[in-house]
Amino acid sequence: MAPSRRQSNGRSPIVNQQRQITAFFTKTTSSSPSPSPSPTLSKQNSKFSIPNPSSTPNSSPSPTTPSPFQSKSKNKPLLVISASPLTPNDKRSYGDDVVGKRIRVFWPLDKAWYEGTVKSFDKVANKHLIQYEDEEEELLDLEKEKFEWVQETLKKFKRLRRGALDSSLAVEIVEEEKDVKGIKPVQRQRRGVKAVVEDDDEDDSGDEDDSSDEDWGKNVGEEAVEEVEEVMDLDEEEEEDVVKGSKGKRGEKCGSRKRKASEGPAKKNKGGFKFSLVEPTSNNAESGKASNELGNALTGDTTERFGTREAVKFRFLGEERRDAKRRHPGDANYDPRTLYLPPDFLKSLSGGQRQWWEFKSKHMDKVLFFKMGKFYELFEMDAHIGAKELDLQYMKGEQPHCGFPEKNFSMNLEKLARKGYRVLVVEQTETPEQLELRRKEKGSKDKVVKREICAVVTKGTLTEGEMLSANPDASYLMAVTEGCQRLANQNADRIFGVCVVDVTTSRIILGQFEDDAECSALCCLLSELRPVEIVKPAKQLSPETERALLRHTRNPLVNDLVPLLEFWDAEKTVREFKSSYSRIVEQSVSGSLNETNLDGLQSQVEENGMGWLPDVLSDLVKAGENGSCALSALGGTIFYLKQAFLDETLLRFAKFELLPCSGFANIVSKPYMVLDAAALENLEIFENSRNGDSSGTLYAQLNHCVTSIGKRLLKTWLARPLYHPESIRERQDAVGGLRGVNLAFALEFRKALSRLPDMERLLARVFASSEANGRNANKVVLYEDAAKKQLQEFISVLRGCESMAQSCSSLSVILENVESRVLHHLLTLGVGLPHIDSVINHFKDAFDWVEANNSGRIIPHEGVDLEYDSACKKVKEVESSLTKHLKNQQKLLGDASITYVTIGKEAYLLEVPESLRKRIPRDYELRSSKKGFFRYWTPTIKKLLGELSQAESEKESMLKSILQRLIGRFCEHHNKWRQLVSATAELDVLISLAIASEYYEGPTSRPIILDSSSPDEVPCFSAKSLGHPVLRSDSLGKGTFVPNEIMIGGSGHPSFILLTGPNMGGKSTLLRQVCLAVILAQVGADVPADSFELSPVDRIFVRMGAKDHIIAGQSTFLTELSETALMLSSATRNSLVALDELGRGTSTSDGQAIAESVLQHFVHKVQCRGMFSTHYHRLAVDYQNDPKVLLCHMGCRVGKGVGDVEEVTFLYRLTPGACPKSYGVNVARLAGLPESVLKNAAAKSREFETTYGKHLKTFEDNLCNQSWIGEMVEFVRKFIDITENFSCNKSPESTGASFLTELQHRAQILQQQS
Repeated sequence: MAPSRRQSNGRSPIVNQQRQITAFFTKTTSSSPSPSPSPTLSKQNSKFSIPNPSSTPNSSPSPTTPSPFQSKSKNKPLLVISASPLTPNDKRSYGDDVVGKRIRVFWPLDKAWYEGTVKSFDKVANKHLIQYEDEEEELLDLEKEKFEWVQETLKKFKRLRRGALDSSLAVEIVEEEKDVKGIKPVQRQRRGVKAVVEDDDEDDSGDEDDSSDEDWGKNVGEEAVEEVEEVMDLDEEEEEDVVKGSKGKRGEKCGSRKRKASEGPAKKNKGGFKFSLVEPTSNNAESGKASNELGNALTGDTTERFGTREAVKFRFLGEERRDAKRRHPGDANYDPRTLYLPPDFLKSLSGGQRQWWEFKSKHMDKVLFFKMGKFYELFEMDAHIGAKELDLQYMKGEQPHCGFPEKNFSMNLEKLARKGYRVLVVEQTETPEQLELRRKEKGSKDKVVKREICAVVTKGTLTEGEMLSANPDASYLMAVTEGCQRLANQNADRIFGVCVVDVTTSRIILGQFEDDAECSALCCLLSELRPVEIVKPAKQLSPETERALLRHTRNPLVNDLVPLLEFWDAEKTVREFKSSYSRIVEQSVSGSLNETNLDGLQSQVEENGMGWLPDVLSDLVKAGENGSCALSALGGTIFYLKQAFLDETLLRFAKFELLPCSGFANIVSKPYMVLDAAALENLEIFENSRNGDSSGTLYAQLNHCVTSIGKRLLKTWLARPLYHPESIRERQDAVGGLRGVNLAFALEFRKALSRLPDMERLLARVFASSEANGRNANKVVLYEDAAKKQLQEFISVLRGCESMAQSCSSLSVILENVESRVLHHLLTLGVGLPHIDSVINHFKDAFDWVEANNSGRIIPHEGVDLEYDSACKKVKEVESSLTKHLKNQQKLLGDASITYVTIGKEAYLLEVPESLRKRIPRDYELRSSKKGFFRYWTPTIKKLLGELSQAESEKESMLKSILQRLIGRFCEHHNKWRQLVSATAELDVLISLAIASEYYEGPTSRPIILDSSSPDEVPCFSAKSLGHPVLRSDSLGKGTFVPNEIMIGGSGHPSFILLTGPNMGGKSTLLRQVCLAVILAQVGADVPADSFELSPVDRIFVRMGAKDHIIAGQSTFLTELSETALMLSSATRNSLVALDELGRGTSTSDGQAIAESVLQHFVHKVQCRGMFSTHYHRLAVDYQNDPKVLLCHMGCRVGKGVGDVEEVTFLYRLTPGACPKSYGVNVARLAGLPESVLKNAAAKSREFETTYGKHLKTFEDNLCNQSWIGEMVEFVRKFIDITENFSCNKSPESTGASFLTELQHRAQILQQQS
């Protein structure tokens, strides 16, 4: 046997023996490990473990809870489907005839078999080259080895199924062997990650502490029938040999602990068990009723496999369930997040099991990622979720259990979080060696390593992942609270405080605003941000607010916090925030901040007692009640982030912003146009109505940004277009300055930026890593090279910042021929562009970026880090002393050939010729020799080697911490980095707007923005050859969209267009077209028109489409009127109103009456600009002489069709005058209704028109009846009053019906009079 075989298989000292992990919930009577050399092991874990009949393993302890196999066949031999028995090697000679064969070799030090292939035969040495499955190779003399040949017929097992025995396979009876206690032997179990896992064989070294690190049941019992399944190979994880003396493989290479995939989550055979002639225990009636969690997770085969055990063992999860304070589910304060564990159940658990249940019982609403060595394990109800959502493979045994390697952590964490799960990450914070030391030093009796919660990850707290990297859109966490203080605005019904957080960028937006009965402002915010997670005080929000949260979000994760205790009030929020900032200052004293920054921060803390607050928070505190709700929302957010270990990380470098356009009062003073929820959705600004994605939206049309930060900023600009004329013109100048001769420089800028990562998110991660906490804390035991990943991110940030600075500097050459104030601000150093060249050069001089990125460690240049320089100097001094000592020895012994050599791990051996041996002093220590030479350590060398070891240890320690110190220095300039990112993002969006005009259909023009010189001046909208901003030539083809000339408002022009025309004639398209053009103009972009003039619009109101809100208890018509009521109460002279077929949700008489009354209100009372499309042609008659209303219709040609059915050709041209008919029967023809139905419909239409004509003549005759006219005017006035009362009523559901009934009654009376 080769002497180099050492007892180390490369396993982590924390990785538990496989038999301990797979048998999770079983308590044992003994903890002594049991070696099992007989199962044949592949170094890469072969697909099948076949018992070796020639070698019987020692017995192992039996579990208290036997498996179903054990309970049925305890004293019976089991039928095993197997290949013909493995043939042990005989003592004959082997040569080239065995090359290519599969072989298993026994390693006595490991007491394990490893599988490989005979690759070649060396005839000279009479040895065969064996290549194991982990690619390790070894020359062996097979005549001196214990080995056995692997039969190729094993592959026939792959597709074997129950009841389909292959006659070519031998069936043999295998008697179970027992020890003196009658206990069955240990058999290695499989594990899966989508995969089945096998460890190298158990350790027989008797290391009690390592084997008892989890005492997770020790053994569930052996299933004598082998798993027979189709196996799919996956990429496998190689592990390093962390601790000497751990179980090992032969040779110098490290061992491996690998998993192999099987198809799907354990759906091979009935009950989830593999093929066996022994049937599993049948289910009882209680299966699946143990708990809500289990009931939800257990289905089909899983229920049959695990249901019985879980229903019996976990009765406390069923009807007997109580929370941690022993309250029942029906109790008022019942907390479903916690669980009471009965004492008798706790007593039945081992130490490891108890540790898991202690975590789980406090977090029943979360999935536990429980770290064990290099793997994250999921047990019990969590294992069902892992199998269902992550495609993990159940492991053998009667308890649910699955897991995955550390390298798949981010991927699986993101998958679960995005599916709406809360994930609790439990990490090891102690190694078995540290556990042993703690037991010896402190007398602890613990047998389980320490573990701690290091992260709680949800949709809103996810900070990294592949899908997150690919998606630039922010995933917002929003806290909402509702206030009850006195409202300043009489039209307001409630007040909201909100805190919006993007954890990936450390951005925190705070706001407090008054709102109406319909929560319009809140709905607007929800539609814009689409938060993925909501935090709110439990049972505190009104029903209307709850409905708004449900209606205007996309399936967010909702968290109810206990008011005051968890969702803090303003006072506690300020107190806790001050405490957090104080801790940050204290940490900074001994951390990375330099003296200048530290003095500045401390002076802020002392200044008036308010300086420690950011400006936004300081303003809210000073506002008193007007800021208390916003501060309370911040309190709920901080508490929630504290549970996720993100509070101090986020607050340290948080970017606080005040919520713009948060309320609708005093809108004239606000700098932005308001787009409410209805406008954002009906105009399809961010999401289309087909599938909810961005294709075909205004955002998609304008989005030519090349950076993630630019894409997010563009969304913000679109949600809040500018309102002040001067601001709009300045942005237009900036967009125009990037065209023409400057376009080439702009395109070069874009090209450079296109290679950047998401700098805003990357900066936030680097800032967060400046202080080790959570999963990145120093005490957490991780095996992935976290430091290397952190270093690579740091270098990416440095390169990104350098690239942004260089790109901005290159673009600044355009300043010579542009006058844009915005561009001059953004591209001028020291103004919008920070001075960072000196900082970047400092880091470039500090270390080699390329070498550090490749090697994963920083070797700082001299003069960069004084502590490291001092350690290096000490090492050089010791090495110099050793050199001097060598020269002294050469003089002393009289031979200049004496030199230092290094043999193995022994360095600075004094190699002396044999001829000088008699001159060697007695105190020299002989270490080794070779022919003609002896090697010694002198007392001086031994002393200097001790000093050298200490100096090198200090140097290595400094190297390990150099990254944190450099990141600390980088974070000192965090304001500069953020300013650079902000400038880059704005330039990216401006260039995107400049390019977007090339994608419009038809000509484009820069809008002329008009000032309102006097309050009496009529706001104007004028467009010539106005095209559609979203419909593009590449989707429609050249010339397919018909442009129109539109004039609304302005001196001497009507302010409202009453639009009629045929169905499908383009009325709704025209309304959207006008609204989108206004948004484009106020964003600062060009508009698809020959010319465009606009008086800025303060708010766009859009009432379009037919939809209901069943969850809110609103019918289609009530929804329509609710939106109309908001318009009537909120519109101003500078608003733009787009009403599409108002009143169609009720009878013709009622709908027409309401439509006319609403139009009357907008035209004569509000006097705003607007467009009103309708099929009520009577309105056209009523307003044909009103100078404030322009009658128009969408042009068409009408021809004679088949069977007296008219055929309509749509011209899509806005034409003066009213359209006499809507030609709905034509649309019925296009839809394919039967010809007989069409003919009947055409006849009925003519009949109705004749009747309507008679009524119309009577109506015209009655125009002279002044008393009837007075009643009509009174009706309109009454309708307006009712509508205003309806919009402001605090209980619209209870009173709306009476209002509408009264309105309908009066309309019927007027109809009879007409």
